[in-house]
Amino acid sequence: MIDQLQFWAVLLCLAFGLFFTFVSTVGVLRLPDVYSRAHTASQTDTLGAGLSLAAVALALGWESTTIYTVLLLFFVFLTNPTAAHAIARSAAESGITPLTAEDELESETPDDGTSAPGDTAVNAGEEGGDHA
Repeated sequence: MIDQLQFWAVLLCLAFGLFFTFVSTVGVLRLPDVYSRAHTASQTDTLGAGLSLAAVALALGWESTTIYTVLLLFFVFLTNPTAAHAIARSAAESGITPLTAEDELESETPDDGTSAPGDTAVNAGEEGGDHA
């Protein structure tokens, strides 16, 4: 009974891990810009790798290799989001604009040097007005 339950748990984790890895691959190929690609690769690949490594840990049982699998899982959970953040930040610093959303900060700042809508004299750093 326990062996059969372990078998199905391993199979389920492996199937879902492969599914999320496949979704990550499709997302990287189909999404339009580097920001969307980094996001989907980070999120779904981390989940896919986590479930696949959980399947390996369940299949091996309590052995010394399970400790290495858990350490590898921790490493994947730590490095995947960090790498995606570094890629997105590098793209932003290079001036690559997102294709999927409007930059809200850019649309609030006019190009003619005047203050943005909603800025008051105090917020814009101008002198004057009653400050009682």
